[in-house]
Amino acid sequence: MSENKASEGWEPRIVAIVCNWCTYAGADLAGISRIQYPPNVRIIRVPCTGRINPFYVVKALQEGVDGVLVSGCHPGECHYITGNLHARRKFAMLKSFLTYIGMEADRTMFTWVSASEGERFAQVIKGVTEAVRALGPATKMVKKI
Repeated sequence: MSENKASEGWEPRIVAIVCNWCTYAGADLAGISRIQYPPNVRIIRVPCTGRINPFYVVKALQEGVDGVLVSGCHPGECHYITGNLHARRKFAMLKSFLTYIGMEADRTMFTWVSASEGERFAQVIKGVTEAVRALGPATKMVKKI
């Protein structure tokens, strides 16, 4: 069976690591408002994106996740003052690191979504899902069981 045939029914698996105060609340608003978005995303809620260890993203990709989204408060709106700015710097370094170790940096994305942006959350999830679907299944540096 060719790889093209094997991946016809494939759907990307995406992990979203989101801020409790803004993006998670935006996701909740999308759900309450019954805004449709792809079901490919599994959400991990953290107190602040600034506290995310970048190696959690690497570990998720090694475990076979096809894409990772990190999303937090807009600049200037962080409940922990500058946590989202720390996250942005970590994420920029992470993208460079992923390229350096041979992983596809485009499988990781960073966004800002506030608690009042349920529609924006749905659009971000649609965009991430489409981008990861275009890349195809993750195969680089994925652990084989």
